[in-house]
Parts: sequence; structure tokens; C-alpha cells
Amino acid sequence: MAEKRLAVVTGAARGIGRAIVLELLKQGRIVAGLDINAEQLTELEEVVKDAGYTCITRCVDITDTEKFTEVLESLAAEHGGIGILVNNAGITRDRLLMQMSDEDFDKVIDVNLRAAFVAARVAIRSMIRNRFGRIISLSSVAGVMGNAGQCNYAATKAGLIGLSKSLAREVARKNITANCLAPGFIVTDMTDKLPDPVKDGAKQVIPMRKFGTVQDVARAAAFFAGDDAGYITGQVLCVDGGMAM
Repeated sequence: MAEKRLAVVTGAARGIGRAIVLELLKQGRIVAGLDINAEQLTELEEVVKDAGYTCITRCVDITDTEKFTEVLESLAAEHGGIGILVNNAGITRDRLLMQMSDEDFDKVIDVNLRAAFVAARVAIRSMIRNRFGRIISLSSVAGVMGNAGQCNYAATKAGLIGLSKSLAREVARKNITANCLAPGFIVTDMTDKLPDPVKDGAKQVIPMRKFGTVQDVARAAAFFAGDDAGYITGQVLCVDGGMAM
């Protein structure tokens, strides 16, 4: 059964990633949560335990291609392959383009986009062998609409859309889907730090006039991971209260 196949989630320790881990566990899946922050991974394990589940955790820097590949290949070998891959890990280094350094640009590319390529390259090997796979990448409304001060971030999120659509065409006949979620403003530690005037202004451009929750995104990810979405591929689902209409 698909439910027993391994699901790997990057950037799993908190926020949207943590919510996706919990939602996939509710579906009865085996879930491996990857993150660079060991302390937060321990917190994830406790949250999962309190919810009545268990999950696998691995502390890894996903920009270290060799180590990241080793971790993914080890997980695949232990569990008969990777059935579901959720490319959730992401960072920001926001600046206007004129002030953006090469390092600001390259670091965001490495975490948000290149690591998703590396993960998918490993995952599709066992997916092709097993003739089943779900690849879900967390894009953003910034990748759909663009956003001033986020040329690097928006480029990666648009890149994930192009990567997913192209990959979807490559592997569709193997019963593997590749889709993107494009969250808008979601209540997380990152948005909590925004000044109230900024948050109020953001809500004015959201037709629903409110921020979404991590559960909103997690439920959408679980849908793409499930059997009900088996005939959906190469798509972008905006979870944004209508912001990108």
C-alpha cells in the first residue's frame, strides 16, 4: 500500500515542515524528517510523540550534496525506496537587487532550489523501480507573482515550478507525479516577526483578509501525496487566500 511507503520531508523541524510531517503521519505513512537544526529536530520528535506517533529524523545540511545524497540513499535502502518526497526546506536573504551580494543569491539558490534537484535525483531512482512516486515542492506566491526585495527567493520558487513541470513530463509514465504548492502569507515564526503595520498591509492584498495556517499547507501536501491525487501532475496549487488570482 502507498501509505506504508517512506515519505521524506526536508526542513521538517518547525513551521510548515513540522505540520506536513504530522499530517503525513496521520495518513499512516512512515515519515523521515530532515533538518539542519538538531535541537529543533529533537523538539519535532517530542511533538510527534505527544501526538501518538513516531518518526525518523536525520540532521543534515542539504547544501552538502555528498552528505545529503548519502542520507537519502541510506533511507531509501532501509525502507525499500522513497515513495514521497516533500521539498520544503527554504531560506530567505531579502534585499533589493542593487544591494544583493553574490553570497545572498547563491545561498538561497543552494538551499531552496539546488537541494530540491539533488533530492529528486535520488528519489526518482527508487520511484521508477517501484513504479510509484509523489514529489511535492514548496514554491510560493513569490514564485508566481514576484516580490520586490526577493529576487533571489522568487527565482528559486519559480525555478521549483519549472523543475516540477519538467520532471512531471519525464516520469509520468512511471506513475510518478511532481507538483508544487505555492503558499501565501502563512502564520509562522517568520511572519510573527513582521511589524503589525506590515501584517495589516499584507492582509489588504489577500481577498480572504487573513493569513493561512501551517495546517492549510500541510493538508494540501497530504492531498498531493495521497491516492486521490494520482492523476494530477505538473500543477501549482496556491494556498494563499486568493492572493495570486
